[in-house]
Amino acid sequence: MQRFQKVFGRLQAAAVGMVHVGALPGTPRSSETVGQLIDKACKEAEIYKRAGLDAVMVENMHDVPYLLGGDVGHEVTAAMTAVCREVRRVCPRLPCGVQVLSAANKQALAVALATGLDFVRVEGFVFSHVADEGLLNSCAGDLLRYRTRIGADSIMVFTDIKKKHSSHAITADVSIADTARAAEFFLSDGVIVTGTETGRPVDSKELKEVHQAVDIPVLVGSGVSTENLPTYLRANGLIVGSYFKKNGLWQNEVDLDRVNMFMDRLSTLRQKLR
Repeated sequence: MQRFQKVFGRLQAAAVGMVHVGALPGTPRSSETVGQLIDKACKEAEIYKRAGLDAVMVENMHDVPYLLGGDVGHEVTAAMTAVCREVRRVCPRLPCGVQVLSAANKQALAVALATGLDFVRVEGFVFSHVADEGLLNSCAGDLLRYRTRIGADSIMVFTDIKKKHSSHAITADVSIADTARAAEFFLSDGVIVTGTETGRPVDSKELKEVHQAVDIPVLVGSGVSTENLPTYLRANGLIVGSYFKKNGLWQNEVDLDRVNMFMDRLSTLRQKLR
């Protein structure tokens, strides 16, 4: 918990704004140069910085359909490195993280190390998942050894549990609390609880179960809005993407009015907690 507080400056309801990078080179919807993608990503990061968010995270969400892990090409890693380097420049004092879809967790660590980022978001850390991209197996042992090998132990690894966009029938006898405990045992720096898909709110009962199960940071990873903010204030971090976009759709550009509305509401609720 001390490490989380040191990086994010708070232990409760740290707001993390998502920068959804446009489709990268080599992906089906790619239509812009890397320079254009960088400009748009930096514009979004600048909005988050000025609105007073606690952190930003960069993700290649537009690269649909996603490849799994080792199949993600070098061109994606290179482009994400270029984008993250400039986002880091725009936000030199703001905690920054990265996720490379799908489950390209080593690539994310490499990008974070090269660009001086603070954390990565990881899929498939413990237990297997049948995701819409295919079968995703546990990566904890391999990933954390890789982190040590490349000298990136300072980069925090936040791990999705019961990953969204996935079937969990195979692990139906393993509760979300048990999954969180397994992630903690396998040295996760924090766990992320999500709804069933992007933009879907987290089940408050599941969030409570996870909080009670572990002593590491718990983050909410989908569906946070101005309306349901009070439900999630106990979380250490709030990763917000869809709500910050025009009309609440992740595909759209960041809407400054929605960001400011959210942060005003969050500030009010924080003051009541003191």
